[in-house]
Amino acid sequence: MKISTRGRYALRVMIDLAEHGGENYIPLKDIVARQDISQKYLEGIMTDLSKAGMLDGQHGKGGGYKLNRSPDQISVLDVLLTTEGDLAPIACLGGGSEPCARAAECRTLPMWEKFYAMIREFFAGVSLADLMLDGTDGDNYVI
Repeated sequence: MKISTRGRYALRVMIDLAEHGGENYIPLKDIVARQDISQKYLEGIMTDLSKAGMLDGQHGKGGGYKLNRSPDQISVLDVLLTTEGDLAPIACLGGGSEPCARAAECRTLPMWEKFYAMIREFFAGVSLADLMLDGTDGDNYVI
């Protein structure tokens, strides 16, 4: 399993909104400037996060994006599932995959199932609030 740039950027953006937003909408250009991410690329990510119900967006003057839940209610798992899809380490565990013909005798399948459960449990246990700055100054997140 490898987390793509899309998933990592989505986490950076969500942390940025958690730290700078509050009740205000944050213009996309401000996020782009702080995070040094292509606006075009970021627009697609924001659309996905909005459709998933994590962000509210507003067009026009005073518009932008803001979290629609508190940072402690949005897990890393929520963000990664939205941007990455399934996080399964092997194809036969992925959502929508055909059942493996060898599953009944597969000696490694239980190991992969446990690993997959650990991944999901770990990311579900980390919230945006956990990733927010602890009072230090800076807007550069290396994820």
